[in-house]
Amino acid sequence: MRISARADYAVRAALELAAAGDDTSLKAEAIAGAQGIPHKFLEGILGDLRRGGLVVSRRGGNGGYRLARPADAIAIAEIIRVADGPLVSVRGVRPPDLSYTGPAESLLPLWIAVRANVRRILGEVTLADVAAADLPDDVLRLADDPEAWTNP
Repeated sequence: MRISARADYAVRAALELAAAGDDTSLKAEAIAGAQGIPHKFLEGILGDLRRGGLVVSRRGGNGGYRLARPADAIAIAEIIRVADGPLVSVRGVRPPDLSYTGPAESLLPLWIAVRANVRRILGEVTLADVAAADLPDDVLRLADDPEAWTNP
């Protein structure tokens, strides 16, 4: 799985909104500046998040963006899906739509297991968890593994 810049920026923008609170709107310029995200790129991402029902926007002097739901009700997976599409795909195809034959036949359950684990982790962790630096214990255990970021 590869986390694109678009998905990373979308999650970071949503975290800025989560940190601002439920009743506070932030302008795109403020989010872009706080997270070092190119403003024009962020505008497109925020538009996608709005169309995806994750943020709401208001125009005017007191306008800006805010989360459409409480931060503890928005999973990281939702943001990535809205910004980038499916969490895991193979050649742009979702694993259940693939078929393999011969010695490659067992690839299908492998890809499905990868997808299930990614979905489990990103679907379990919310914006509130990340914003509060309160990740679930199983996520912290995985991240604490010294080999988690090393290549064999």
